[in-house]
Amino acid sequence: MGCSNSMHPEWLQISLQADPVLHDPLSSFLFDLGCTGVVSGDFADRTLRGYLPLDKDLEDIRTRIELYLQELKSIFPEAPLPALQLTLVADQPWELNWRRFFQPVRATPNLLILPAWIPLFKSDADTVIRMDPGPAFGTGKHPTTQMCLEAMERVPVRSPWNLLDVGTGSGILAIYGVRLGAEAALGLDINPEAIRWAERNIRLNDVSASIRLSLRPAEELRETFSLVCANLILGELLRLIPFFPGLMSSESWLILSGVLENQVREVNTSLVRHGLHVREILHREEWACVIAARRI
Repeated sequence: MGCSNSMHPEWLQISLQADPVLHDPLSSFLFDLGCTGVVSGDFADRTLRGYLPLDKDLEDIRTRIELYLQELKSIFPEAPLPALQLTLVADQPWELNWRRFFQPVRATPNLLILPAWIPLFKSDADTVIRMDPGPAFGTGKHPTTQMCLEAMERVPVRSPWNLLDVGTGSGILAIYGVRLGAEAALGLDINPEAIRWAERNIRLNDVSASIRLSLRPAEELRETFSLVCANLILGELLRLIPFFPGLMSSESWLILSGVLENQVREVNTSLVRHGLHVREILHREEWACVIAARRI
């Protein structure tokens, strides 16, 4: 770990070279630390970068990060300890600069994700979704998001149908569900900031009448859904799998992602234990997406 200086520094760039399975918890930690932006998925060396206004003690920041990395090691013992680099950088308009990392994405052959600040252009995609993700996860660029979107196209849900999106982030899965024909969608997230950005994206795509957002935990719901989607880290998926059958009817489908290929067996074992049958597994890079259904 090192720390470099630049002329008139006003920001701290926090770089963490980390296993992809750690990117979600690390991103949440960096935002809690006070970072105004976090960028991932754009660096070949799997680096996660956060930008923090330099208004705190540098040694205190470094200590807090190192303590959190040690906590993560106890939760993810199989993942190497992330390499930390702190760099002092001069003031820049980060809120605008980060946009260069988010360009139009063909998430599936049928779906184009278009940044909100780029004018709509002619495309052969069946569906175009406008997105301004802000700090929320879900630009359509990450393999787990793309596989969830593809899986939503594949599952043969019967009309009329509704959708539950657990960990909605930017709201992209809920929005696409409505575009695919869902009469109603419920997006859940424990992060109020994610809910705020999801609301913005829902308005951008004129689907406010069909989507509800809530901070309520999934395990407290007493509704059933035709399709349940959850793009979360392994620990959260394993915690929630026992509750998913209660949210599904005999004809419902379940889409799970956020897991690495070597974690699929553990997910499948838990699904079978709770009466869910794995129908298909999608793979992209080192990630996997599991499509399951009720076994009745």
